[in-house]
Amino acid sequence: MNTNTTGMDSATLNKIRSRRSHHKSRLGCKNCKRRRVKCDEKKPSCGNCVNHSIECDFSVSTPTSPSPSPPAASSAHQRYRFRQSKYQTLASPAPNEAQRPGGNSVAVQCDLSANIIAMGGISFADLQLFHHYLISTYRTLTDEASDPYDVWAIHIPQWGIAFPSILHLMLALSALHLGHEKPELRHQYVMQANDHFTFGIRSVTTVLSQLNSENCQLIYMSAVMICLVYFGHGPRPGEYLVFSSQGQAEWLVLMRGVRSILATNHEKIFSGVLTPQTDNSIQSVSPELQGELRQHHDRIVELKTFIEMQTAGPEKELYLSAVGSLPDTFDETYTMRSAGKDGVCLLPMVIGWIYRLPEPFVVLLEKKDPFALVILAHWSILLTYMTSSWLFVGWDQHVIQGIRASLEEEFYNWISWLVVARERRPL
Repeated sequence: MNTNTTGMDSATLNKIRSRRSHHKSRLGCKNCKRRRVKCDEKKPSCGNCVNHSIECDFSVSTPTSPSPSPPAASSAHQRYRFRQSKYQTLASPAPNEAQRPGGNSVAVQCDLSANIIAMGGISFADLQLFHHYLISTYRTLTDEASDPYDVWAIHIPQWGIAFPSILHLMLALSALHLGHEKPELRHQYVMQANDHFTFGIRSVTTVLSQLNSENCQLIYMSAVMICLVYFGHGPRPGEYLVFSSQGQAEWLVLMRGVRSILATNHEKIFSGVLTPQTDNSIQSVSPELQGELRQHHDRIVELKTFIEMQTAGPEKELYLSAVGSLPDTFDETYTMRSAGKDGVCLLPMVIGWIYRLPEPFVVLLEKKDPFALVILAHWSILLTYMTSSWLFVGWDQHVIQGIRASLEEEFYNWISWLVVARERRPL
């Protein structure tokens, strides 16, 4: 290409050298000013903001004339859009990015630090959580054998689009999982999880009064996810699942909510993709675990004898009923462990024991009745086998410490072996 300009006349050179005239304005939107790009000042949204699917402050500040409101879109067909996140800081462009013609870096164009948040939108932070759930978190909530219909992988995300509580709780679980995987960012992810958990609780509370055969599965799964989020947050001081240092235990309230939902819609809930599945490959306890299981049975027999000798009145029947249900729970748990199942796979067996406790016995636990607490301590050893899942890390130690702190010294001998067992058990 010939770059010699000697053959050009002076008029041509002057035309090339002259600056192109342009209209100066300081009335552009804040997003364009922040990115230092020209704003076309179109309202209610400028062209740059429309192209990049971000909220333009013109759409917030521009008054609109009264007009009939369009009918609200159904939740199933709501149009989602990206919104800016309050959790992400503005990423600076590369040194030469802003000056390079045609430089369209995500860091420059997305501008994630803006304060304007579009209600009902999807932030980039939420998109990250949604993506992480789809590629990682759902795998930690089940296994293939226990979930042949891919409830957690496919149906939960689909239901979340139409049912806000499931979407928020799904994102809360994803945020807590990321916080577990990235401890240096845990505080940020916990804040996100707390926000989504709050919205999820509010949403499901709103529709509880409308519980029916059409939405009972969605409401039930929301309640289950609320319980999982509670576990995923980690142990709370003074809260020990079924009793607390003062007042009613938080997790117990959630469990009672699940029970009330199931009370009137049990058959409908456990149908379709939520139909319980039986793994016929799991038959019995392996020889390697039989000795350990036998030790648990022996201790339960000793505890039963102790209760028969030391108690009387109506409470005695409650104690014996709770103790009598422990062997089956241990058998089911050890059968699953023999098949290589642990973590969240043991949830139905382990938490199922708590779920089936009669309300009068739960009241004894809330009152910190020593015999009821000793029985609970014998059950709590099963939590140890669930700590391979990030959801349950630390809960076994936390519960037994709470029990010990609530007991008088004369009962310490009945739980001392539990402390030793936890210290020796490889996880």
